[in-house]
Amino acid sequence: MEIGRSGEGILADEMAEKRGEIIELLKKAYFAELETVMNYTTNSINPDGVRAQEIKESLEEDIQEELQHAQEFASRIKELYGVVPGSMDFRAEQTLLQPPEEQTDVVHVIKGVIDAETKAIELYTRIVEVTEDSDPVTNDMVISILRGEQEHRRMFEGFLREYEAEGLA
Repeated sequence: MEIGRSGEGILADEMAEKRGEIIELLKKAYFAELETVMNYTTNSINPDGVRAQEIKESLEEDIQEELQHAQEFASRIKELYGVVPGSMDFRAEQTLLQPPEEQTDVVHVIKGVIDAETKAIELYTRIVEVTEDSDPVTNDMVISILRGEQEHRRMFEGFLREYEAEGLA
């Protein structure tokens, strides 16, 4: 016996195609956050030098927030009747967040963070647009996460401007 869900918005049977589209976007967001956790961990440990300390501390603080975002995306995938993917479906994409050749190259790390945050902002903005009229719960969750990503990018843009003003970038 199948349970009808016609009056349940995005969970309704007739919304299965839209729900599938949202789930695929949430999977991309989930993996982006997990990759960010990996790269922020790397870049909160590897950089050397006095100037690196503030960047390392900022990234270290953000790791838990990014992990929480991944968990939120995973939970929402499940709530929408999707399956949270495993590591075999993961494909790394954050090329600019890879460790620099010189561990004192903090500008490389800053630019990598700005790039990763920009890509997250673009993806999350797309999810907000896709869910605007069909899935208010996902929409609200992603708007909240989007704000944090914007704040983090803005902070790292400030770090970059400081390095540029001193002729170090």
